[in-house]
Amino acid sequence: MSDHIEMLTIGELARRTGVSVRTIRFWSDNGVVAPTDRTAGGFRLYDAGAAARVDLVRTLRELGLDLDTVRRVLDRQVTVRDVARAHVRALDAEIHTLRVRRAVLDRVARDGSTTEEMRMMHELARMSADERQRIIDGFVRETFDGVGPDAPGAQIAHAMRAMPALLPTDPSPEQVDAWVELGELVGDESFRKRAREMALAGAPGEQQPTGPDPVKVAEHAGQAVREHVAPESAAGKEILHRIVDPHLPAAERARLADRLATFTDRRVERYWQLLGVLNGRPPAPSGVPAFEWLIAALRVHD
Repeated sequence: MSDHIEMLTIGELARRTGVSVRTIRFWSDNGVVAPTDRTAGGFRLYDAGAAARVDLVRTLRELGLDLDTVRRVLDRQVTVRDVARAHVRALDAEIHTLRVRRAVLDRVARDGSTTEEMRMMHELARMSADERQRIIDGFVRETFDGVGPDAPGAQIAHAMRAMPALLPTDPSPEQVDAWVELGELVGDESFRKRAREMALAGAPGEQQPTGPDPVKVAEHAGQAVREHVAPESAAGKEILHRIVDPHLPAAERARLADRLATFTDRRVERYWQLLGVLNGRPPAPSGVPAFEWLIAALRVHD
């Protein structure tokens, strides 16, 4: 042993650093904190610099680095900056996963979901952005296959792809609920058929009845819905004539009602509402009830 170099036993190194003898021995066996020398009896000895090395290893381990990465840092095969950047990305992904998991569990706690429902919600919620987009793309591709760009409903296909790149970093329970509900909705065969019917409606070149002003529908039919005015009543007829020409022939009224019914569907509107929640847009009032009222009024006063 040199008279000029302070040497520490493993017990002394443990007391100086606050790291257990067992841990230092484990690190030594893995070549992370190698002993400087050994006594005649084979006991490990460490120089004073080993304490700083132990402190660094402890810090890196507490930050989540595995021993192989720690060894590479200590051997200067990789910089701490590079390792830190990689771990920041990994931690961000882990934090996102934990927050989504928390939101799913919060919904289960609120709604008392079954085990199968919880499993399904968790599977949907933890999907990557690419996986979520593939689900929506698959729905759009199958539902709108063969729909020409000039079809009146063709723009629906493009708009229905408007998924956000990511669920929010800190998703609200409403956003997790929205994605889970959307995943269930696009998997419903009857919903797919309804969306396709809307996309194909109205062959190019076919004369279509002039639609009512949506502002008038929202104002007058919307008020009728809020005030519970029956479409078949005299008051309902008066409201109807504020929206459409009272002299519109019966056949035209029937065609208009059928046309409006083709593009009026609560589940399709719900699709847009769910996309809005996922994209962080403020909620829009439902327009379907007003159009449903107008369709009923057109058919009863023909």
